[in-house]
Amino acid sequence: NYIPNLFTIGVIYLVTKYVVQFIEFMAGEIEKGSLVISGFYPDWAKPTFGIVKVLMYAFMFIVIFPYLPGSDSEIFRGVSVFLGVLFSLGSSTAIGNMVAGLVITYMRPFKIGDRIKIGEVTGLVLEKSTLVTRIRTIKNEDITIPNATILSGHTVNYTTSAKELGLILHTTVTIGYDVPWPKVHDLLIRSAQDAQGILKDEHKKPFVLQTSLDDFYVAYQLNAYTDQPEIMALIYSNLHQQIQDKFAEAGVEIMSPHFGAIRDGNAVNIPADYLPKDYKAPSFNVTGFGNKEKQSD
Repeated sequence: NYIPNLFTIGVIYLVTKYVVQFIEFMAGEIEKGSLVISGFYPDWAKPTFGIVKVLMYAFMFIVIFPYLPGSDSEIFRGVSVFLGVLFSLGSSTAIGNMVAGLVITYMRPFKIGDRIKIGEVTGLVLEKSTLVTRIRTIKNEDITIPNATILSGHTVNYTTSAKELGLILHTTVTIGYDVPWPKVHDLLIRSAQDAQGILKDEHKKPFVLQTSLDDFYVAYQLNAYTDQPEIMALIYSNLHQQIQDKFAEAGVEIMSPHFGAIRDGNAVNIPADYLPKDYKAPSFNVTGFGNKEKQSD
């Protein structure tokens, strides 16, 4: 029976091979944009083909397994079970990353070349594979992040809407109450208008928000649009330089004033109605250099 079985195995293999080649051709056409399927993105073509290819060859192996010589022997079955258990125990992490990679592919949170932030890592996406994603930071550090880690956290994409809507960069300064807020707004907006990389669009003008009124100062948040997220660090640096220059020219100090007061801590902080009628706060002593200690009420 070996020769007929071998012929059957060959036929099954050839049929599977040509089906896979046809699917690969279709995936290539979709990826190039020559074939358009509604609701199916071109960047899905390659990973989808990879999944179908694995499933096709797995199905082929299942079909031809009974035709293999010795497939019905106890030794063959024992070895198959052992290899299956070994694979399942040793590849749990890898399988988790593979599943996460597939989910990320169809979620489409980012693509190659996007500037993203994952956890504490910010940079350009260099590679998306089934197991990991590689990012290059502005310091030319190539960082490899497992896909399971990406899926379990949150991802910030700075590129997705930057061209159409504009990415809003923001920075905060704190100025004392003695400086009128319209003046601060004007200085901040002029700083953004003169900064490199900030959009000059009539519909995307810089704006200022007063985010808090603290005890000693006001927090002003400058917001400005850009369509170049890949040079965010340079834009922020130039924006801060412009803010320093504009405030210095106007004679406004960029600082957060704090005020202190001296109070007599001898008196208790209890309402007068609860104190004894003859209560008198203890005096405190003041000692100067070269002087004798004096007592003051």
